[in-house]
This record gives sequence, structure tokens and C-alpha cells, in this order.
Amino acid sequence: MKRLFSILAITGMMVFGTANATTIATTTNASTTVVTTTQEEEAAPAETLGFHQELKKRFIEGGPGFMGIVLLCLILGLAIAIERIIFLNLSTTNTKKLTQNVEDALSSGGVEAAKEVCRNTKGPIASIFYQGLDRTDEGIDAAEKAVVAYGGVQMGQLEKNVSWISLFIALAPMLGFMGTVIGMIQAFDKIEAAGDMQPSLVAGGIKVALLTTVFGLVVAIILQIFYNYIIAKIDSIVNDMEDASITLMDLLIRNKK
Repeated sequence: MKRLFSILAITGMMVFGTANATTIATTTNASTTVVTTTQEEEAAPAETLGFHQELKKRFIEGGPGFMGIVLLCLILGLAIAIERIIFLNLSTTNTKKLTQNVEDALSSGGVEAAKEVCRNTKGPIASIFYQGLDRTDEGIDAAEKAVVAYGGVQMGQLEKNVSWISLFIALAPMLGFMGTVIGMIQAFDKIEAAGDMQPSLVAGGIKVALLTTVFGLVVAIILQIFYNYIIAKIDSIVNDMEDASITLMDLLIRNKK
């Protein structure tokens, strides 16, 4: 009987010890898993930065001096480009429809009716038509001169402030290169002060110097895209103005007859 109790006691102790060891091992594994997961979660943001965070990080590393000036070039250039794009889109006119309306008005109501059509239409082409129609009493030559002169005025308004965009396109990479040169000079100053050529001593300075060049080139590329679009839009409107001016002269000559 005592032997039976002894066997049962030993068996119980072994079962309890095994269960306890299993629980401890499970807890340890769970703790290790949690710690590992936590470390991976903490390390994940450092490895996978978003585009905006990476851009912000690189901007700060580049230094507030030249990077701030290059950013100012981007802001001013984009502001002018957006203003020009809005103005040019509002200046776009359906030339065929306007010409047809002016022709119908000349046939039915004369010059005054055609001028009223031009007054009620936005855009440089309608303004040129109005100036030409307003000089018809003085003859075809006077109307043609008025159209040519006012066409030059309208072209100047279309090209207003576009030269500033080209200035910022040239200025942004130049400022970036200047920041790079200054950064390289500072890196060599560190080498001279340390008296030893250590890669870690100059790597940071060279990286900061190159960041200004990269940022300046990015700004120039962005502004160049907007600049080319604006120039193409201006050329399109100017071509429409020239075609419409020729059409108006033909209409006035036919109306005189």
C-alpha cells in the first residue's frame, strides 16, 4: 500500500513537473515571440519610410541654407506657372464659333452687332476682333494696323511673367551646385583639421553636399515641364490669333463690297 502511494506520488510529481516545464517553455517562447515581433515592428518603420518622410529626412540632411532657397525657387516658380496656366486656359477661345458668330452678326446687324458679339466673348481673339471692327470706319488699312498692334499687346499679356519661370529653372540647379561645392570645401577642411584621410570623416559632408544638387535638379525638372506646357499653350493661342486676324480681314473686305 505504501509502495502504491509512493508510485502515485512520484507519478503525480512527474506529471506536474512536466506540465510546469511545458508552461514555462510556452511562456518563454511566447515572450521571445512577442519581443521579436516588437523588435521587428520597431525596426520596420526605419526600413520602410514613406515618400514624404524620406523626402523630409533628405531635406533636413541637406541643410536649411541652400535647400531652403531652392525650395523657395520651387514655390515661386509653381505659383507663377499655375497662374499662367489658369490665365491661358481662360484665354482659349473657340475661334471657329466666334468667327461664325461675327460673320452672322455682320451680315444681319452690321459692325455694331459684330462688336457686341466680341464684347460678350472672353479672350484675346475677341479683343482683337473688337479693335479691328472699331476701326472699320477709317478703312481696311486702319483696321489691319489696329489688329496687328493690339495683337502684339495681347501676346505680351500671354507671355507675362514667363521669363521668371525660366529664371528659377536656371537658378535652382546653380544653387544646388553651389551648395555642393561649399559642402566639399567644408569636407576638405575637416580632413585638413584632422590630419588624416578617414572615409567616415568626409562621407557625411559629401552626402549633404550632393543632396543640394539632387534637390536643385529635381526642382528644375518640375519647373521645366510646366514651362514647356505654358510655351506650347502660348504658341497655340498666338497661331489662333494670327489665323483669326486674317479671317477677320477677309470678312471686312467682303462686308465692304
